Parts: sequence; structure tokens; C-alpha cells
Amino acid sequence: MERIFSGFLLSVLLLFQNHGIYGAAPQPRGTLCRTRPLDLVFLIDSSRSVRPNEFEQVKVFMSQVIESLDVGLNATRVGVINYASTVKNEFSLKTHRSKASLLQAVRKIKPLSTGTMTGLAIQFAITRAFSESEGSRVRSPEIKKVAIIVTDGRPQDGVKDVSARARSLGIELFAIGVGRVDMNTLRQMASEPLDEHVDYVESYSVIEKMTTKFQEAFCEVSDLCATGDHDCQQICVSTPGSYTCACKEGFTLNNDGKTCSACSGGSATDLVFLIDGSKSVRPENFELVKKFINQIVDSLDVSDKNAHVGLVQYSSSVRQEFPLGRYNNKKDIKAAVKNMSYMEKGTMTGQALQYLVDNSFSLSSGARPGVSKVGIVFTDGRSQDYISDAAKKAKDQGFKMFAVGVGNAVEDELREIASEPVAEHYFYTADFKTINQIGKKLQTKICVEEDPCECKAIVKFQTKVENLIKSLTRKLEAVTKRIAALENKII
Repeated sequence: MERIFSGFLLSVLLLFQNHGIYGAAPQPRGTLCRTRPLDLVFLIDSSRSVRPNEFEQVKVFMSQVIESLDVGLNATRVGVINYASTVKNEFSLKTHRSKASLLQAVRKIKPLSTGTMTGLAIQFAITRAFSESEGSRVRSPEIKKVAIIVTDGRPQDGVKDVSARARSLGIELFAIGVGRVDMNTLRQMASEPLDEHVDYVESYSVIEKMTTKFQEAFCEVSDLCATGDHDCQQICVSTPGSYTCACKEGFTLNNDGKTCSACSGGSATDLVFLIDGSKSVRPENFELVKKFINQIVDSLDVSDKNAHVGLVQYSSSVRQEFPLGRYNNKKDIKAAVKNMSYMEKGTMTGQALQYLVDNSFSLSSGARPGVSKVGIVFTDGRSQDYISDAAKKAKDQGFKMFAVGVGNAVEDELREIASEPVAEHYFYTADFKTINQIGKKLQTKICVEEDPCECKAIVKFQTKVENLIKSLTRKLEAVTKRIAALENKII
């Protein structure tokens, strides 16, 4: 515990320094995430099936990815290939040395509006775009070669062999499909593992949501605690290239090595998950949703007197998986979540919210009077019915509502579901594979805010830190006096 407090003390001193006590300007959080050097080439489908306004949305997506990069001769270089029946090299890796000129060049790109020769575009990337004459650097572990392919249709030529050749030459291929794209084609193009390199969006109107994925993929972090890119619920302790988790005094670290359990048995909470099981989620992503639920359950103190958990799944209809209070331990809850079957079909979020209001938090469904009520709504798309009335009723009845959206979820709907302050109660990510990061944030928010046990622990924690600061100050003063004495002897 002394080591943890000492580490925290060092963090406090560094925080003081960053906030100007020693004359240094505060450092924005974003600067802590530096992108690794890349040779990055976009291959953009501008065939006749891509409408002009949709092509503009692709340009917005490219611009947002470029905005997040460190662009320069010795940093990341960017090229763009525009293709349809023919291939047009809009600009090569050597053309632009600054982010501003890159963004200006992207704005000037026009669609070609003919066929879809994706294989031809990949071949052009191999022979021309990633050649040294066009600014590509010698292959090395320090500089990756990355191609992002965006397409909305079935190619009119073969992509399997040419994609394999590109991968064998060390080019990492990401494939983004839009609308009626052929998913098998995307899988033939992309690098392994496919679940990290193949993505699908229903329309060009939401493609810019993919920006977050590439911002995270290209980020190179030296201090994971400093950037918040960790799974620790309470305290993150940095180690070279990694981190370990710790808990505040009065809390204990759970077996997962990340979450903490509150002292004195925690607090009483009735928590109900409202989970979108529509067709657009897909079976493999539904498994990730189940892991997300169990991640939250792991952080709770589940017992007869403390946390109770209920689970409702919805699609075109609503199905209660289990009510509040049926299970009084984490093991049974997690087993029931794992055994939940996937409903598929539509997305009737309004109907599901009304079910939550009318049934999930009723006494007949196991809810307890006088206990805080928390609802977590998870969805991946636009609701097919009206949500406003039911969302308002839930909040009017005092339920603490969290809204979590993934992929094609509509952020205006998430905000309408979420409790006030809305910014603290709704979360969005473009990719199902990153919902564990949202789970980490939710773990600290679903607790009852005024937990006297936690308050005592914080006060005790602060007191010990203050004592350590005083002790360190006295030691520094003693060292200063010794140095002064030695200097006098030397003179």
C-alpha cells in the first residue's frame, strides 16, 4: 500500500507541474496520444453507385482520420487512390508534407462515376502507390504500410489473389464496406485477424463514425495510465509499456485484476440491462455484448441486501431474460447471461423502454422499495418506433438511465434516453470490439454516489497523502541543507 501511495504522490507532483506551478503550460490530453509513423494510402471507390453527396461523406471520413495523424516527412505520409473503372492517383505519399495541404487536397477530389475495378486499384497500390519513387519508405518494423479500402459494391474484377500479394509484401489491408457491399469480397481483401480489419456500415451517412477506430488503431502510447487507455476502475499504476491496477483504501481488487469491490458490503441497487438483440447486431457481436454485461456485473457487490440485477432483451418484441432478485450471486448471473439466446429481427427501443417502466422495476418483478433504480440501455441502430414518451417516463420516475450506442446507433436517441447530466450518462463507440472501454467507465458511474463507506476511504486516503507530502518536504529540506554544507566545504 505504501508503494501505491508513493506512486500516487509522484503523480500528484507531476500534475502540479503540468498545471503551471513550475511554470510549465498545461498539456492537453490529446497530445499524449502520438501516432506511429505510417505510409498510409486510401483506396476510395467512386463508382456510379456512390452518389455525389455520399462521396463527400467519404472525404469527411478521410479528413477526420488525417486530422488525428502526425503528418510529416519523418512521421506519417498519406496518399489517395480514387478508383472506378479506371484508377486515378489523386496524390502520392511524397506529395504533401503538412496536414493542412493534405486536407486541402482531399477537399478537391471528384468522383469518377463509372464501374468498380477494386482489384485494379489494389494492383496500382502495389506497383505504384507503395513504391519508393512515389515516396514509400523501405519496409521496416518501425514504419508500417497501411491501405484503407472503402467500397460499396461487388467488384467487376478479382480481388483475392492481388490482395494476397499485397499482404505478402507487408501491406496491412483494412476493408470498409457500405450498404449492399459483398461481405465475402471484404474478407478476401482484408488482413488477419479479420474481425479487426473488416468493417461494415449501413450507409455513407454514418461512415465518419469509423474514424474513432482508426484513431485508436494508429495511436502509439507510452504511458497508458496518462492517456486513460486502461481497464482500471480506480487507480492505474504505470509500468514500462504497461500498467497494473490498484484500489482506494477501503476497497479490494477483484479477481479480474481491474475492478474494485466497495467496503462494508457496498450499497443497495436494482440494476436492469435493456439489450438490443436485433438482426443488425450479428451473432459474433452479440457475444461481445454478453461479455460487456458480465464486465459490469463483475464490479457489483451482488447479494440479497446489496446489488440485484435483471436482464431484458428486445428486437421486434420484448423478452425478459431474468427479473431482479432471481440470482443473488455473480456466478449465477454471469451463467444466465452467457446462456442468453440471440433474438434477431427489428429494433423496437421505445417498446422496450415502456416495458422497463411498466414491468422491470415493479414490485412483482423483484424491485425493492426505497432502493436506487438503474437502467442500462444498449443499442446498435435507430429505433423503429417512438422513444420519447417512454424515455421521459423512466427519468420522471427517478430511474438513473444510461444509454450505450454502437455502430449505427443514433446519438440523438441516446441523449434522449440518458439521465441528466446527459454527457455523463450516454456513451458511443463505432466498434463493438471497444465496448469494454465503455464498460470500464460505467463501472464507476452506476454506484450510489453518496456511499459513506467510500467517503471515509477517500478522506483517509487524502490524509495519508498529505502526511506523505509533509514527510517528503522535510526530507527535501534536509537534503538541501546537506548539499549547502558540502558546497561550503568545497569552497
